[in-house]
Amino acid sequence: MAKGALARLLQPNLVLQGTIEHLHPAVLHEQQLRGMILDVDNTLLPTWNTDLSPAVRAWLLDIKVQMQVWLVSNNLNHRRIERIAQEVDLPFLMGAGKPSRRKICQAVHAMNLPFAEVAMVGDRLFTDILAGNRLGMFTILVNPILVNRLDGKSWVRNLEFWLAHQLGAPILTDDPRQPHSEVP
Repeated sequence: MAKGALARLLQPNLVLQGTIEHLHPAVLHEQQLRGMILDVDNTLLPTWNTDLSPAVRAWLLDIKVQMQVWLVSNNLNHRRIERIAQEVDLPFLMGAGKPSRRKICQAVHAMNLPFAEVAMVGDRLFTDILAGNRLGMFTILVNPILVNRLDGKSWVRNLEFWLAHQLGAPILTDDPRQPHSEVP
């Protein structure tokens, strides 16, 4: 795969400066999105937590009234992912192996929507964004929800951003009116 092609696959359509609860439904509506695939670990809650924060729980309950939502996680802990999904009454798939597209396709087909009308939302470029872009979805990169900035995961994200930059993928601003400007 050519460097430029990989850079395009790593480029999210939207980058939020905040975490998932800062994703306003109006932005989704403006993009004519009718469905959403959500990553779980560090997108909705820290990797080892089992309870959603009140803010994320409220956001999920609000957003699921407006569009179809599925949780699709690479995590293999069925009991944990099921508990999180049951807390907000959402369908889920685990063990997705993103950037594999198989389970994302399964969720989108269950929604009975075209890929272009479904957002792929996550905190990782080389899993969530890459998988969503490979399917022609609207991809949204959010800041991870971390218990602590030094919890051992932030270095992975920093490495992904560095690699993406080396491949020529600038990181976009969260201002939907300026979708092609770099974040300062």
